[in-house]
Amino acid sequence: MASSRPAKLMTAMLIHLQTLLIILLLCPHQTTSNDRSLLAINMACRATQLPNLCKSSLSKLPANATPSQIIAAAMDLASAAAQQNHILSKDLLAASSANANVTAAANNCVEFMAYSIDLIAKSKGGGIERHIIKDIKAWMSASVAYQYDCASDLRYVNNSRKVSELIQHLDFAINLTSNALSMVDALDMYGDNTALWRPPQTERSKSPNNVILQFHDYNVEISDEQHRMVVPNVTVSKAKGGALSSIQAAVNAAPDYSARKFVIRIKAGVYQETVRIPRSKTNLVFIGEGMERTVITGSRYVPSLPGAVTIYDSATVGVNGEGFVARDLTFENTYRGPKTHQAVALRVDSDLSAFYNCAFLSHQDTLYAHTLRQYYHNCTIQGTHDFIFGNAAAIFHKCSIRVSPRQLRSKSGENDPVTAHGRTDLAQSTGFVFDACSVDGTEEYMKDFRANPSVHRVYLGRPWKMYCRTVFLNSYLGKVIRPDGWMAWNGTFALDTLFYGEFRNYGPGAEISGRVPWCNQISEKNVGIYSVQNFIQGQQWLPATRL
Repeated sequence: MASSRPAKLMTAMLIHLQTLLIILLLCPHQTTSNDRSLLAINMACRATQLPNLCKSSLSKLPANATPSQIIAAAMDLASAAAQQNHILSKDLLAASSANANVTAAANNCVEFMAYSIDLIAKSKGGGIERHIIKDIKAWMSASVAYQYDCASDLRYVNNSRKVSELIQHLDFAINLTSNALSMVDALDMYGDNTALWRPPQTERSKSPNNVILQFHDYNVEISDEQHRMVVPNVTVSKAKGGALSSIQAAVNAAPDYSARKFVIRIKAGVYQETVRIPRSKTNLVFIGEGMERTVITGSRYVPSLPGAVTIYDSATVGVNGEGFVARDLTFENTYRGPKTHQAVALRVDSDLSAFYNCAFLSHQDTLYAHTLRQYYHNCTIQGTHDFIFGNAAAIFHKCSIRVSPRQLRSKSGENDPVTAHGRTDLAQSTGFVFDACSVDGTEEYMKDFRANPSVHRVYLGRPWKMYCRTVFLNSYLGKVIRPDGWMAWNGTFALDTLFYGEFRNYGPGAEISGRVPWCNQISEKNVGIYSVQNFIQGQQWLPATRL
């Protein structure tokens, strides 16, 4: 115990020094700032949603600072605040052993803050250059998301001054990171001329530089011969022999931070295990023997009261390593208790990840597309409500979306929104894009629906967070979709800030005459915003996933 006192003193000193650093940076220094410097900063800060904080925090910059240098300085501030919160999260975790709720939230915060810090460093590391600006925007978007989710988890268990103080620190750090992200967005939209910079806008009020962006379908088909040519690095099998019997063991055997694909072939069988792919396991590939033959299954769920299992932790498979690819298998969460609880089949925090011919099966909260850029092709996603959710930039192409009945039927029926996107900042480059998909009920659901269609209400989505963004393009919408199309979350929450869009959908649920007034019909001019290249920069990285 005696050895822990110096460590605590060192932690306290580091927090104190970091706090002083942030205060010094935030205080105006008129003796070193001239009018030219303030003018440059003021113009850059017009792009942010918190311009006063932006201007005060950057007042020490020299008069000749370039836009990239201004953004880099804003990132430094955000990083310093995030590092402080990482330390505070560790302290909270160490002090919370008697409370499972706080322990679970603090444990997530330690992980989330580490990710947030790494993403800020990655954003700044290669220089704030225009040719990678969309990458930087994706990384900074995720950095904001992780900080927000840490604060959100803590608000559920806010039972002490220590937790409350950390939430306050997090809110401050989120604001700093948001300002840096907004300036990155402005640099992407308007270029180096800060006089043109404006705060981020929704698709309702902007046109992409008045340029028509063409929507190009992306070909991801591969032949059976190409598929057979893939040589696995390791094989997992239920049968006895030379193969590994555990998927997690195969993941653990992969090299850390690999620049090359490490292929894990998973033979047919049902694998009942919880699988975690950490950030160090990059470029992993899971190849099964068919979505009905290779199944990874679990039954973790979030209890009615917050406890040791959070939504983030409930996933059967959780992926954090960049460049993950999965093909020809099923991710499943079989929990189906008498009451509805969140039970995630797959959680994805992997940038540049792709899924081909996969199934995701659960009930509430099936697929947690948490952060960063993701692509799904020819997949089946099944659940009851909010079963595709998160704050990723994700494209679903030729996917089958199926609503299944709840365990407990109600005579008055139920409301089942398919999606719940979680964008919390208008500058985040996130959203869900469904292109050439189909939305309908399972056979079991359709039996209930046909018996009494008026009480079984399916919607394309509802706004989980303030700036949620979801669009359906060229998709078949079955008759289960209500005429109003979209569902409110709680009263008028987010109805003025969300973006819900539709373009050339068809089928009995696609009639637009009865749609809610706060959804949009996307114009031919703007539909290209949601292409694979524009939305997730897929032409740069998807070819490497076609195994």
